[in-house]
Amino acid sequence: MKNPLNLIVLSLCFSSLAAEAQTREEKVRDDRERVVSTGFWIYNDLPKAFAKAKSTGKPIVVALRCIPCEECVKLDDDLVDTDPTIRPLLEQFVCVRVVSTNGLDLSLFQYDTDQSFAMFMLNADRTIYGRFGTRSHRTEWVGDVSLPGLAKALQGALDLHKDFDKVKSRLAGKTGAALEYPSPEKYPSLKGKFTDRLNYQGDVVKSCIHCHQIGDARRDIYRSQKQPIPTKLLFPFPHPRSVGLIMDPNERATVKEVVAGSLAAKAGFQTADQIESLDEQPLLSIADIQWVLNDAEPAGDVVMAQVRGTDGAVRKIEWHLPEGWRQADDIAWRVSSWGYRRMVTGGMKLAALSAEERTAANIPPGQMALRVEHVGKYGQHGVANRAGIKEADIVTGFAGQTNLMTPSLLLAWGVTHTRPNEKVDVVLMRDGKEMTKKILMQQ
Repeated sequence: MKNPLNLIVLSLCFSSLAAEAQTREEKVRDDRERVVSTGFWIYNDLPKAFAKAKSTGKPIVVALRCIPCEECVKLDDDLVDTDPTIRPLLEQFVCVRVVSTNGLDLSLFQYDTDQSFAMFMLNADRTIYGRFGTRSHRTEWVGDVSLPGLAKALQGALDLHKDFDKVKSRLAGKTGAALEYPSPEKYPSLKGKFTDRLNYQGDVVKSCIHCHQIGDARRDIYRSQKQPIPTKLLFPFPHPRSVGLIMDPNERATVKEVVAGSLAAKAGFQTADQIESLDEQPLLSIADIQWVLNDAEPAGDVVMAQVRGTDGAVRKIEWHLPEGWRQADDIAWRVSSWGYRRMVTGGMKLAALSAEERTAANIPPGQMALRVEHVGKYGQHGVANRAGIKEADIVTGFAGQTNLMTPSLLLAWGVTHTRPNEKVDVVLMRDGKEMTKKILMQQ
């Protein structure tokens, strides 16, 4: 049987080639015309979807999807809408497509904003059944989502909807506390630049608030006030693999592998375990696991898990997450890392050296060694370039630190411990010689 994700990637390749002649503006307008003409999905109209759900008694599925974003792989529309398993499931929902975050109710729709695709399954009374959609790479979702996994998430939501009165209290934790502002356009860094809706009478692309701009706007609040970005906001929606759980993307919440020595292994998770709930919340997908982890405290917390083993027996696990557990996640792949690189590396994109590269450069184990893969040229992303830093330089020290072993750790340390307009020393190796450059931290 062919892998559905291979079909998705192939479909995207052909779609992108055919669409090269189109502008981003044309793509957004064509998408609207196509979806509206088919009539299956309600287009960018959440109030209409809630009203229809109330009148029909159906649950709602909301697909949040950025149209102009061509870099981010997503489940292809045509494959989802025509899949013989998924289509009959979708027909049992009120389906709504949301293609921008303008005016989005952030008290309800909270998700990993470093994505351009996310799904919510919910009741007409705004109770969330679950989320679907995750990734751990900038452009690839292999290992994170699949069509079979989506089908099982949708079926799980339908099962919860059928037993809604019995399970409603267990679903309360799937809605988070209100964010700093009720909708994206009200954040200080976005206010005045955007409105609560797309401008189809003008330049629709420029009027759109993208998912990642919500996270950027939240972090900008702290950076503009010269405060450290909170750990929860810096390491949002930790991926299960960062704590040792490799999940099966074809299932709702089945453990494919447990990394030896990890926090998950120490807690007692085992390969093929079915995680039925975390903190009493039923799980529909990997994204639901991330939601629970996102709510856990960065300074140490205990998450309760109910797990069904291969023998059918159910056991409870107290999952201890010690102080600093979030920092094991990788944030360098995220769209938000573009902003972090502006703030603390002057536009440098870094990569950790391999063991072989360390040996060739005579850099001992335990010594920070990050190769400069790219140096920006313009504006605040050109600070490192103007300071004389070049591609292929090896960063061995940053602001007095020599133990920032990955780009993720350097970015996190930088936005936490430096402030805008502060100058820091960057120690480099170039052609076997050590040198120091100074770069200015940015807001």
